[in-house]
Amino acid sequence: MSGPNTTWTWCIQMGAQGINLKHTVVQAEAGMSRGSANKEEKLEPVHDSVDYKGRPLLKSSSFGGWRSAMFIIGVEVAERFAYYGISSNLITYLTGSLGESTATAAARVNLWSGVASLLPLLGGFVADSFLGRYRTIVIATIVYLLGLGMLTLLAVITSHDCPKNGARKSCSPPQLHIGLFYFALYIVAIGQGGHKPCVQAFGADQFDGKDPEESKAKSSFFNWWYFSLSMGIVVTLLVLVYIQDNLSWALGFGIPCIAMVAALAIFLLGTKTYRYSAKAKTKHPIVRIGLVFVAAIKNWKITPQAIEFQEEGCGSSPPHISKQFKFLNKALFKPAGVVEDGKACSITEVEEAKAIMRLIPIWVSCLGYGILFAQVSTFFTKQGVTMDRTLTSSVNIPPATLQIFIGVSIVLLIPVYDRVFVPIARSVTKKSSGITMLQRIGIGMVLSAMAMVIAALIETKRLNTAQEHGLVNIPKATLPMSVWWLVPQYILFGAADVFTIVGLQEFFYDQVPTELRSMGLSFYLSIFGVGSLLSSLLVSVIDKSHKDSWFDNNLNQAHLDRFYWLLAGLSGGGFLLFLYFAKSYIYKR
Repeated sequence: MSGPNTTWTWCIQMGAQGINLKHTVVQAEAGMSRGSANKEEKLEPVHDSVDYKGRPLLKSSSFGGWRSAMFIIGVEVAERFAYYGISSNLITYLTGSLGESTATAAARVNLWSGVASLLPLLGGFVADSFLGRYRTIVIATIVYLLGLGMLTLLAVITSHDCPKNGARKSCSPPQLHIGLFYFALYIVAIGQGGHKPCVQAFGADQFDGKDPEESKAKSSFFNWWYFSLSMGIVVTLLVLVYIQDNLSWALGFGIPCIAMVAALAIFLLGTKTYRYSAKAKTKHPIVRIGLVFVAAIKNWKITPQAIEFQEEGCGSSPPHISKQFKFLNKALFKPAGVVEDGKACSITEVEEAKAIMRLIPIWVSCLGYGILFAQVSTFFTKQGVTMDRTLTSSVNIPPATLQIFIGVSIVLLIPVYDRVFVPIARSVTKKSSGITMLQRIGIGMVLSAMAMVIAALIETKRLNTAQEHGLVNIPKATLPMSVWWLVPQYILFGAADVFTIVGLQEFFYDQVPTELRSMGLSFYLSIFGVGSLLSSLLVSVIDKSHKDSWFDNNLNQAHLDRFYWLLAGLSGGGFLLFLYFAKSYIYKR
């Protein structure tokens, strides 16, 4: 395997890489010279982009940029409004209109949420491999509308089977209606699975990351993207939840359906202004990456000493070959036992495979954040139920509405981050984004751990208050402790999201091959799907292994404080693991 032919193949790759690099540099220098001389830099092409007719784009064209991105951001706001219009209050509908027990409803909501967060992996694969982002968005939106329309129709029918009354009693509609409701609910999840990873990737595609100015705009895009969808979620929590609880579930499901119709119309209006990814003439990236692993496995007998010998035979070390995952360098050799015209993998293909491998440790180390993220809509809300929620003499704050402070925190902090923090950091670090993506993610992880510590301390105070006033054995008693004590943990989680979630979005979009960017964002979303499932598993294991339940139905006898301390410890351990992997991470160029 280390004979002359293999050495020759290796060296040819190295030489070709060097020649191409020099040629590219010469071209770049010549282009810069011409641009400064006759100001024709606007005639440069936009990298890897075409218009709606498949024609190459020039930077002087009006395609893409913020104008096109605003159409796509508008679509995402409507989609998040619709999704949270279903998910944020779903447990109330299941326990009320469908007559399910709290435990059954909670289990089904968690399962649906987990599946909905993992389905983008399938949607991203379909978009990147077959349909493209634009077509996938259109088809997924139609599927989304089908599910929302069915939910609305079933809510109308159920309202006749189970009319609201003053006592707000639950009832049991026919099993056929319940089965159709869950069928419609998972249709929504499928639509969301195709919609979610593609819309954000398509929005980021409107900026050329290889252009210095557009690179800054792309980094800013992820900030304003999350700002806008948070605004949609805030409106949902303020308006739609009230309509569902006090007016009509049919109207509460119907309004999101109308919002998605508007979203589809807005998206189609921008069709002729978008930049579309140019179809690569090379093998599909999944195929390329797979072949690297196959070749490396076939060449498993090659020793590190043999690889070093080939480097010496070339006269120098291979350019642009990273030191990580050296076993994949074996793919640079012609596989053993192949015919004479068999080919070794290229340096670029090997580095693509290494880039995917480098993402895995980052993904794993962020799962702790995904577990913490799952607590906001569950135990935080249960804490609020037991506390004094009086706003005025006649108005009480719904416990779930406290989640609005996360959205408000995001809406207030993102402009500060984008317009104040980034310019200051940019002047110090000389980086277009101010700080690196991994630094941003790490800051958010620290903030989330702090939020969990504060949650544990406040829960300890809540339990002490119940003990001091003799309310431990009265599960429905309202403690003389204001619900506003919970606000700091919500605000800190909002601040953490500004750093970690937006950082994860940008990181997984940017660090995968261009043709796999929808799947890249699916990887980011899967952190929260797996985190939600791990959270449910953790709760089940703890509940079965402790006689003194941490999650007693009477929260005054439970020990949520211990659970929060455990999560804070897991978060801290996850952050240390993240630091270890982040320090050695090599960014894709």
